[in-house]
Amino acid sequence: MLRLLRLTIAGVMATAVPAMAQGCAQCYTQAASAGDRFVQALRSGILVLIFPPLLMSVAVAVLAYKKRNQFREEYGDGDNLGW
Repeated sequence: MLRLLRLTIAGVMATAVPAMAQGCAQCYTQAASAGDRFVQALRSGILVLIFPPLLMSVAVAVLAYKKRNQFREEYGDGDNLGW
């Protein structure tokens, strides 16, 4: 069972890199041969795809920080946790 899992992981890793590289080359070629409007649309699309995950990551970090402070206030500074 473990051998099959290892072979599956190795197969996925061996085929993933060439598949990704083809998409990047195609995107680069299209962007290089496109006009100004397409390049501006591509830049806008990149921003639209980057900002929502960035904002969600910041929100999760802020919530985790606030929750950490809430537990600190509730249980003390962490010096006397009973360990």
